[in-house]
Amino acid sequence: MNTKHKTTPSPEAQRQLEALRQAVSKALEKKRRLGHYAVTWQEGKPLVQGEDAPDVTP
Repeated sequence: MNTKHKTTPSPEAQRQLEALRQAVSKALEKKRRLGHYAVTWQEGKPLVQGEDAPDVTP
């Protein structure tokens, strides 16, 4: 069975991805301005950032 994989997303997928990136960026900026913490992923692990972030010592 031979399958071909596209290396680049379609134009529609690129527009959708950009819309998602903008929405996430806007949400993170809003959290930053309000002083809320945010949880993101870094190196395969959750990362809690922000002044009011709970202490999550492993």
